[in-house]
Amino acid sequence: MVSRRLRFFLLVLLPHLLVDGAAARQCFWPGPPAPDDAGCLSWRVMVEANNARGWRTVPAPCVAYVRGYMTRGQYGRDLAGVMEQASAYAEQIGAPAADGLDAWVLDVDDTCLSNLLYYEAKQFGAYDPLAFKEWATKEACSGIHPVRELFTALLDKGFKVFLLSGRDEEALGSCTAENLEAEGFSGYERLIMRTPEYRGQSSSVFKSAMRKQLVEEEGYRIRGNVGDQWSDLQGDCPGDRVFKIPNPMYFVP
Repeated sequence: MVSRRLRFFLLVLLPHLLVDGAAARQCFWPGPPAPDDAGCLSWRVMVEANNARGWRTVPAPCVAYVRGYMTRGQYGRDLAGVMEQASAYAEQIGAPAADGLDAWVLDVDDTCLSNLLYYEAKQFGAYDPLAFKEWATKEACSGIHPVRELFTALLDKGFKVFLLSGRDEEALGSCTAENLEAEGFSGYERLIMRTPEYRGQSSSVFKSAMRKQLVEEEGYRIRGNVGDQWSDLQGDCPGDRVFKIPNPMYFVP
């Protein structure tokens, strides 16, 4: 009698227990992601946390991963999250002071204007100043919509908005201003670009100096600062709060 009950248990109930156990393992202990994606995700997190510095190109195994990140929706979702935080902060601090000196600073490349098509075409390779100059003069950079919405909202609230770019003013000043205008970035206080005395200096040094000039010489209060590189957001007078837009395509010191 006992043996019959045991056989019944083994034949009827045990298969269900094994299936349920496998399902439970699948639910609570998912298999690891593909090795390349796992490694590239870790690399991207290090980039955004400013722990990976001085890299010149996207690692070869991660080119497809970066392309997918930038074009298949995740970048857009991450960008929208940053802009939601910036917009909430702008609401929180209220209207600018009556003296007209409350300001925001926005970077240009891959903050206001997207260079994705350029970097994707070159497989996210090393920066080439001549090739980038040729690209920029085409005025083909598309505006980054969520940033443009923030830009417009800041102007509507009465903030002064400065666009601060590491592009060379003599070579790219006119085409940059026209590209910005065509993509809906108009009404800003000033477009500040690299002048001859700052050629050869890092973006961090140049932008730090320009912000310091705005604050210490012109009396502005930088309430917010938005950029895709940490070099946009560090140094002297970075602002009351900074907002880092994701960018795993390149690194600017």
